[in-house]
Amino acid sequence: MRLHAHLSGSISRQCLHEVWLMKKEAGETDLADPLIEMPDGKHDYNLKTFFPLFSSYIYHLVNDLAAVQHTTLSVLHDFAADGVAYLELRTTPRALPKSNLSKGDYVAAILAVIREHEAQPGNTLHTRLILSVDRRNTPAEAAEVVELARRLRGDGVVGVVGVDLCGDPLRGGVAALQPAFEAARRVPGLGVTLHFAEAEASGSDEELLMMLREWRPQRIGHVIHLSDRVKREVATYPGGLGLELCLSCNVHAGMISGGFEAHHFGEWWKVDECTVVLCTDDVGVFGSPLSNEYRLVAEHFGLSEPQIRALARKGIEVIFGGPEEKQRLRQIMASAS
Repeated sequence: MRLHAHLSGSISRQCLHEVWLMKKEAGETDLADPLIEMPDGKHDYNLKTFFPLFSSYIYHLVNDLAAVQHTTLSVLHDFAADGVAYLELRTTPRALPKSNLSKGDYVAAILAVIREHEAQPGNTLHTRLILSVDRRNTPAEAAEVVELARRLRGDGVVGVVGVDLCGDPLRGGVAALQPAFEAARRVPGLGVTLHFAEAEASGSDEELLMMLREWRPQRIGHVIHLSDRVKREVATYPGGLGLELCLSCNVHAGMISGGFEAHHFGEWWKVDECTVVLCTDDVGVFGSPLSNEYRLVAEHFGLSEPQIRALARKGIEVIFGGPEEKQRLRQIMASAS
């Protein structure tokens, strides 16, 4: 299961290179080769260099329908090859003027690729989409994302299953986006997940508590810079919270100190009231597939194989994909035992 995967951040460097070659041959780009811009083995992007990588480079390369289709299919193939059976892929809707695509057209194009991949013989990967609201969005832009999610919501089939809050945490507060997330909460079957306290600047205690109490997410991601007060709120959240934890991303990006052994996974995975789900965030940037994240927790926190299986099995309960998908995953887990 992969519940926290950004589409643009999951594109491999080789795939970006393929897109660059096609555009270079057609005279459509002056960008540097991705293999030079993002050299193999470079994973130490921090919060100050990570977001410009997308705004100044990746979005300018993946800027038309053909590139979106090619990269999306490549991402799905990569997750399937890593043994992922269920994927919630998230993306911020964006217009692509070069292909005359609106934000809605962009999302529809991604869903079409997902359906194509899911229909392939022998495919075992089921993929659903989460639409992201960027912290920089205006209230009207955020409302547009939620309306797209409502209109394209999947009900047991390929479609949108949730909305997310993402973006540069250094950009300031998010109180103005509250009406959009309140609207999302009212859409039947639509999940809410939030990037939460991934940086010290992500929000004050008051704002973080407001997000939990007023926006009512089912899951939160990263969960790094929490005061004891907010930790208590997370641990006692009504119905329990899913915690999307991304070890390699947090370590390589310098979001925590002390290396893997100091990661807060060690604090949260034993808290029965929460459901910890291992995630990779942006595997194309940080270079760690989901299988490696499980290896890391076994190595650095001493989890046995039965404990790892139990961790994966518990995560099924916090997917946004619905009861039929949960049952499919339980059967997969049972057959693999």
